[in-house]
Amino acid sequence: MAVLIGTRDGVYRTATVPVDDAERVLDGGDTPRVRTFPAVDGAFAATKTGLYRSTDEGETWVNLGVPREEVYSVVASSDGDRLYAGTHPAHLYVSTDGGETWDELDGFRDLPSRAEWHTPRHRNEAHVRSLGVHPERPDRVIAGVEVGGIHVSEDRGETWTERRDGVQDDVHHVLVLGPDEYVASCGDGLYRTRDAGQSWTRLDAALDHRYFREAFAHGGRLYAAAARSPPGTWTGDDGADAILVESTDHGETMATASYPGGPEAVILAWTAVDERVVAGTNDGRLIGRDEEGTWTGVGTISVGIRSLTVC
Repeated sequence: MAVLIGTRDGVYRTATVPVDDAERVLDGGDTPRVRTFPAVDGAFAATKTGLYRSTDEGETWVNLGVPREEVYSVVASSDGDRLYAGTHPAHLYVSTDGGETWDELDGFRDLPSRAEWHTPRHRNEAHVRSLGVHPERPDRVIAGVEVGGIHVSEDRGETWTERRDGVQDDVHHVLVLGPDEYVASCGDGLYRTRDAGQSWTRLDAALDHRYFREAFAHGGRLYAAAARSPPGTWTGDDGADAILVESTDHGETMATASYPGGPEAVILAWTAVDERVVAGTNDGRLIGRDEEGTWTGVGTISVGIRSLTVC
């Protein structure tokens, strides 16, 4: 087993948690997403210099040659037959031969709201920040666009329907909990749907922090973290002024928890290591939750963490 850590300076790898020594194994630049999938061998790193794959627990990597260099998201179909990659600018590609060749999913460009998609701080262009597939609905693909909303395909990406009504358009991550249930982490709120995005409920109404980056579910508990404002404000004595929240009722109610580094550091990434929930922060901390529900430090690296996975 190895833990892969996507950062602003490539991918780091550690074989132990707590972390004794994390080694940089991929010099791929900014890495928004590292992921593994049950039906596909290896690990994937979506980076600003391409989509990479490792089949030896992150020790070596191969660039899969997605047509656009800046890759923000990746997902595999639950049968392993299709690999999807989302890019900046916001285009979507599919491979049916393990990443050897790629075709653009042209239907994604036909969405009515596409002309409105943009992110001023990213060259005024949008990107596909999140991709999801649930094993019970292998033909359905869920895409989250920053900034552009959430969109769903029922035919493996060939055609698309907008599911952005009722959810904020600045989508950072879509956690797929079930075939129809998703939690969307957005720049202005945390939202849940139980009908595949046809309607959305806001989960953060009782909180005074609105900037969410990613949610995580494990052992019947939902985890999320938020800063009071976007990253440009994460400086000064208060840092991100962040919170960590946990829920045992699918987000109906949320309780805050203290954690190492908070509130100055904000949690941006999650995974589970040997059934223990582990999170990563913008200042390079790794923290873990013990059986009593206490969060403690389990290591640090020298650069901010963006994504975590176990392979």
